[in-house]
Amino acid sequence: MELAYKDKKRLLQAALGQIPADLCVKNVRLVNVFTGEILPADVYVCDGFICHVEYEDFANVNAAEIYDAKGQYMTPGFLDAHMHIESSMLTPRHFAEVSVPWGTTTIVTDPHEIGNVWGMDGVRYMHENSEDVPQRQFIDIPSCVPAVPELEVSGANFLAEQIDELADLDRVIGLAEVMDFLAVIHGSDRMMDILDVAKKRGLYIQGHAPFVSGRMLSAYLCGGPKTCHESRTGAEGLEKMRQGMYVDMRESSISKNVNTVWDGVKDFKYFDTLCICTDDRESDDLLKLGHINDVLRVVIEHGMDPVLAIKSATINTAREIHFENIGAVAPGYAADMVLMPDLREMRPSAVFYEGRLVAENQKLLVPIEDRSYELEERNSMNVVRDLTVEDLRIKAPVQDGTVKVNVLTYLTHMLSSTESVVEEIPVKDGYLDLSGDPDLNYVAVINRYGHDRMAVHVVRRFGTDHGALASTVSHDSHNLTCVYDTPENGLMAIQELIRTNGGMCAVEDGQILHTLALPVGGLMSVKHAADLSVDATAMKEADRRLGLTQMPNPLLRIVSLALPVIPKAKMSDIGLIDVGTKTLIPLFAEE
Repeated sequence: MELAYKDKKRLLQAALGQIPADLCVKNVRLVNVFTGEILPADVYVCDGFICHVEYEDFANVNAAEIYDAKGQYMTPGFLDAHMHIESSMLTPRHFAEVSVPWGTTTIVTDPHEIGNVWGMDGVRYMHENSEDVPQRQFIDIPSCVPAVPELEVSGANFLAEQIDELADLDRVIGLAEVMDFLAVIHGSDRMMDILDVAKKRGLYIQGHAPFVSGRMLSAYLCGGPKTCHESRTGAEGLEKMRQGMYVDMRESSISKNVNTVWDGVKDFKYFDTLCICTDDRESDDLLKLGHINDVLRVVIEHGMDPVLAIKSATINTAREIHFENIGAVAPGYAADMVLMPDLREMRPSAVFYEGRLVAENQKLLVPIEDRSYELEERNSMNVVRDLTVEDLRIKAPVQDGTVKVNVLTYLTHMLSSTESVVEEIPVKDGYLDLSGDPDLNYVAVINRYGHDRMAVHVVRRFGTDHGALASTVSHDSHNLTCVYDTPENGLMAIQELIRTNGGMCAVEDGQILHTLALPVGGLMSVKHAADLSVDATAMKEADRRLGLTQMPNPLLRIVSLALPVIPKAKMSDIGLIDVGTKTLIPLFAEE
């Protein structure tokens, strides 16, 4: 695939110097992502594309406009290999406002969050909302809606028919992360049909293969996916690159993996299949830390060569997504360019998108028009059961004493990895009694799409020591998830989110500490990033007050609790799931 030229003949004439270029960015130190060199250069632009890069004759500038870089470094505009805009809690337009000034000119977004809520209408909304912004927002069609159909119910069900229809959208380029890796490995009919239609429509296929290795990884690759952003260890990154897979080193607001992956692969000779992504990055981090530039800064500080890091966030990603003319500063490529005084600090002084200066000194120069959309007014909270305190209690098979329970257990207070562990839990008056152990909480997952389904279980080491947290940001089905100490606190948090059309809520001792309203599908706000950040900061403070103090971003602790494609055990609206076997783990353990 490639971006279409406006007038190729005119581009050729500008390349030859027969007509003036539209723009010359002169006096740069150009980072060449093909050779690894940093060289003095002048860069010429015509109709949004680079027509010539001059490495020798700097005297005779032939351009209608000149921008003097004054010896700053120039890199290609940054690409994010895989991300979900919804995780920023911003709409696509507002996401562009905050990420473009950091040098991100192209993103590959998977709208499976909103797809799980509103189906194809949600994907179309993300496409329409991102029109006419100074950023290339490519869309990969969600492949797993819901993530694991037999284990959860979301607001939609994508089959091959839906993939085929959505492939007609202008900026669709791929099939998004195929996270039901077991369905690929074992060749389920549903997944084979989806992969077949993606191939027929010329879409590249994005992968998701946490801890998949050996022959299972080989089968996954034979199935079609060729990328993975889920490598958490150096050994994972090493094996996947050896097998020809594109490894997208991830630094999100939840999972921070670039340094460990880099440690595993840094002794390779070639790095053409090493890329960079953010996956999930919320508004506060975008404002204060940045976007892809921040990921680059982190891995450079850890020892990665700056030019190699830039290559991983530009031309490598362009090749991963099968695009021929983005990701480099060279003739025929889109004129997406970033200027910065220092390659280690990664703070852009100027950003050009398709040859147009769109940001300077981290400030957007091109206003993005606010627009409203019908979908933003829809209510996604269709909880059919009139919940009571009794629904949030757990009745035991004995009247008093203890009972063995399969407890959903976090491995640490920092990681999102969980497993099922058998514990003896006290029983009082016929119900489980968690009051004597502040590290134990109830967890409820409630279907919010018109199905009378909910499950209540027990979770250890979630992080809160009292109160209740509820969220409709709950990957990937985004059912209403609540972790609580008492049914009364849990019910209050749940009812508040039903009232506000979704979001996040913290309750302490029968009082609402804060509600972060996310009325767009229960996932996003229509606020701009600066305003949303104030609200999100208040939510974080409430989270910490309830005990979530051991992680830098407590806001996102709850969001992966119900994601049944991350090993080893997760919750859904039917109960506790064994991710590896796709089976239900009973609440009470067998004697």
